[in-house]
Amino acid sequence: MQKYKTIDLCAGIGGIRKGFEMTGQFCNVLAAEIDASACRTYEHLYKENPKNDLTSEEFKLKAGATDYDVLLAGFPCQTFSRAGLELGFADEEKGIIFSHIADIIKRTRPKAIFLENVDNLVRHDNGKTFEIIISTLEKQLNYKIIGVNYDENGNIKYSGKDFIRNSKNFGVPQNRPRTYIIGFDRIFYGSSVNSLNNFLPVGNDLHLYNDLNDLLEMNAPAKYYMSSGYYQTLIKHKEREHNKGNGFGFVIVNRPDIKAPLANTLLATGGSGKERNLVLDPQPNIPGMIVPGKHSPINDDCVRIMMPREWGKLQGFINYAFLENGIDKFSFPEGTKDGQMYKQFGNSVTIPVIKTMAEFMIECFSRLANN
Repeated sequence: MQKYKTIDLCAGIGGIRKGFEMTGQFCNVLAAEIDASACRTYEHLYKENPKNDLTSEEFKLKAGATDYDVLLAGFPCQTFSRAGLELGFADEEKGIIFSHIADIIKRTRPKAIFLENVDNLVRHDNGKTFEIIISTLEKQLNYKIIGVNYDENGNIKYSGKDFIRNSKNFGVPQNRPRTYIIGFDRIFYGSSVNSLNNFLPVGNDLHLYNDLNDLLEMNAPAKYYMSSGYYQTLIKHKEREHNKGNGFGFVIVNRPDIKAPLANTLLATGGSGKERNLVLDPQPNIPGMIVPGKHSPINDDCVRIMMPREWGKLQGFINYAFLENGIDKFSFPEGTKDGQMYKQFGNSVTIPVIKTMAEFMIECFSRLANN
């Protein structure tokens, strides 16, 4: 069977591409990413340099000259995220990326589209941002978006929650709700699109880990443990927030009293993503140890941040997507620093979710072919 061809926009380190390719029925023919470090990792993993700017006319012409079937895009989260400034489309640099993606869709008419973003996308600006996106795809571009209906007056009807799916239901112990948009071209498929299952998958049967304890790699190197000074600062900050009635502050995710621990959402911003995913990892010689680069000795509670490898496992890059005959082939380019690893994993997608969504799209293609 001939594979469906994809183009991979806002490609990052290729998590969406990988999830689709794992089905064996998709192959990628073009990519676009502007972050230099992410491009290095992408090229290291896929032997292709994705360095392209999708906002440029040069790239749009390249996409127009490319024969492909499915447009993939994990478009930038920052402007739509609660962690960002909530500027949405008003952010010229990032909010407008969706407009460029819509332009590429209009020019190239892929048979299908797959978009991913933060869960807050459906709520941003009281739902107006998402309304613009759905209306653009449905009415202007004429794509059947899974989860959208019409009332008797021809008005779009949908529920934002029908677009949000959580990584914790797809085989990994990470609480990571995300927005997923899947659409099929009405101009190409005609009324056949009305026969499609109008509901995204809510989970899969993958069972990589029993819970977070199953994933963590204990007895970590000393550099991942928090200095006592920084740890005390976090404790005081949490106490201040608690006194104000807020739930903000650090979280130790594997406390012994938690029955089936989960990681909190990994964030590319680093700091808060790490501090809400602290780990108890007792080792006899760790408390009070002096580590170069830390301003005070290691804390007495043996609390550490997660290691990049653990983030990689939570996103399905390590111990899942790159396994070949039982050997894990995932790696970063030599010399990649921890900070970049955290950023690239946090910016990426949970690959088991993507694979399940790709399998759903294959079912949709099959149904469309038989109508």
